[in-house]
Amino acid sequence: MNNNTHNIPIGYAFWLFGFTGSHRFYYGKQISGTIWFFTFGLLGIGWLIDLFLIPSMERAADRRYRDGKIDYTLAWGLLTFLGIFGIHRFYMDKWITGILYLLTGGLLGFGYLYDFWTLNEQISDVNHSIHT
Repeated sequence: MNNNTHNIPIGYAFWLFGFTGSHRFYYGKQISGTIWFFTFGLLGIGWLIDLFLIPSMERAADRRYRDGKIDYTLAWGLLTFLGIFGIHRFYMDKWITGILYLLTGGLLGFGYLYDFWTLNEQISDVNHSIHT
């Protein structure tokens, strides 16, 4: 199976904000993404090294996650820029939690952070349930 779930140019776009760990979250590396977030990309050193690691992160994400109706790149863009409004949840047909996020500012930001940790798995689950 040759999935194409994640995108290298988008990974580099997120890398521009790499000191926040956003590219690492995008590729499913939650722990290092969190470390990058709290250390500003390992004080910039890890951020620079990631410039060369993004292609391998993309390949690993393509092997790990299931492609399908829900586009990872679009969902990540919606989460990153409109996550506190739950727009990414509406896109995934999660209407109840989307409305909840819209009314509570992404559950006061905690749901927004939770989704940074779990969005790839959420999308993969939705895509898997559509195929079965």
